[in-house]
Amino acid sequence: MSQLTERALQLGEEILPYFTKWYSLLILPILLYVALLNIKEFYCSWKLGCKNPPYLAMAGWTGVYPLYRVVKEKNEGRLADFGDSVFDDYPTRTFYLRVAGVMKIMFTVDPENIKAVLATQFNDFGLGIRHAHFKPLLGDGIFTLDGAGWKDSRAMLRPQFAREQVAHVKALEPHIQMLAKHIRQHDFKTFDLQELFFRFTVDTATEFLFGESINSLYDEKLGFPPPNDIPGREEFAVAFNTSQHYLATRTYSQVFYWMFNNKEFKDCNKKVHRVAKYFVNRALNFTPEELEEKSKDGYVFLYELVKQTRNPQILQDQLLNIMVAGRDTTAGLLSFTIFELARNPHVWKKLREEILEHFGTGSTPEEIGLITFESLKKCEYLKFILNEVLRLYPSVPINFRTALRDTTLPRGGGKDGNSPIFVPKGSTIAYTVYKTHRLEEFYGKDSYEFKPERWNNMKRLGWAYLPFNGGPRICLGQQFALTEASYIITRLAQMFPTLSSRDDEYPPRKYIHLTMNLEKGLFVGMK
Repeated sequence: MSQLTERALQLGEEILPYFTKWYSLLILPILLYVALLNIKEFYCSWKLGCKNPPYLAMAGWTGVYPLYRVVKEKNEGRLADFGDSVFDDYPTRTFYLRVAGVMKIMFTVDPENIKAVLATQFNDFGLGIRHAHFKPLLGDGIFTLDGAGWKDSRAMLRPQFAREQVAHVKALEPHIQMLAKHIRQHDFKTFDLQELFFRFTVDTATEFLFGESINSLYDEKLGFPPPNDIPGREEFAVAFNTSQHYLATRTYSQVFYWMFNNKEFKDCNKKVHRVAKYFVNRALNFTPEELEEKSKDGYVFLYELVKQTRNPQILQDQLLNIMVAGRDTTAGLLSFTIFELARNPHVWKKLREEILEHFGTGSTPEEIGLITFESLKKCEYLKFILNEVLRLYPSVPINFRTALRDTTLPRGGGKDGNSPIFVPKGSTIAYTVYKTHRLEEFYGKDSYEFKPERWNNMKRLGWAYLPFNGGPRICLGQQFALTEASYIITRLAQMFPTLSSRDDEYPPRKYIHLTMNLEKGLFVGMK
């Protein structure tokens, strides 16, 4: 043995006692803290008559593996169905895990627990660290704020979704015509309609929100070059999608969100902000008279907000918050609707018969004019279809809240799941309406099947059906999304009698960022 090796071993023997001493000094307080935390929780649970739900078997003692698995399944388009299958092993409809023995995360699909979190115990729960998850892209807006900030945002935005704004569908028609040109160029050959829906909804959303459309559907190959020159318009849609992908990963990573903050994410945020800033600065430079003049031809979200605040950062943040909801939920709803209609020709045929009976073929401006907010509500079968799509494919299939104080959930504890559950301050509650919408108790043994007719005599569902969330934070734009989707489906049914599915995977893989859409795309033929 060399002298160098001998010296190294000697140093090791000298250092080891010091290392062991400091390691013990570090680990003992942590173990003591965890022990005291569990003792406190046990006492509070006993005092309140609560019991823990089953522990997630795959979590182990660290609780880290399920978080890794969630991100992995999300990236492979299987998260919603993975979560669905996990709950099959827990008839209590609620289970929990601990991360590093400290942070408690509970998962539930029980309507009564969801009701408690979103409504009856609303003040006990908040968004937790969602602000940190979303801030790089969305800043301080209605989806990122709690407390007074959220209340101020909601008060500011509520008037923007008044009935007269929701009822305005005429502005959609020029964009429908551009969408139809893209569809016709494929001449019944297979194409990705979801990609077009996302471009369509970014065009309609920017027109409604910003006052001028990005016009991403305009294409020189079709003989229609973009009619405007908005700085950064070419990069906006892709950057917006990429940024949302990172936001979703940060959300599902919980306290480890900071690991997902790379250059691509930051660059995409800058591209999105560049376009938003362009519209905000333009609106702020208008005089009050110019704003009124520009609002004559149709309602513009940004122009109305400018009347309430002239803070450019507030305007930008609220615009992007609503953009996430207004654009993505509608694109996802349209994609899943056409996906199911293409797979069910008898449903498509019945829907077209209803639409032609109410509105004709839409071949004249007079017939198109028959399609209004009020007349669309009379199309019962169309409503049944959208209800069923939102049941099977809710826009936000998994959501989270954080306990702001020590509190409880009404059900899920104990072996039978009938006992209340103690929820320590700081715990995360993940509620999965994707699974709730498939519970046989409410939807029958065929709950995994697409059957619009089930809504003909549907019993009162209460908190077992939450396509737009519930309680004080219920989606402000739900009627807006339903009206837009109804108009688009009606016009497509008029213009394209034949719809053919070109997808062979069922159930489809679902891509979840902040909302849900088809992971591979929507491949159909239309003529």
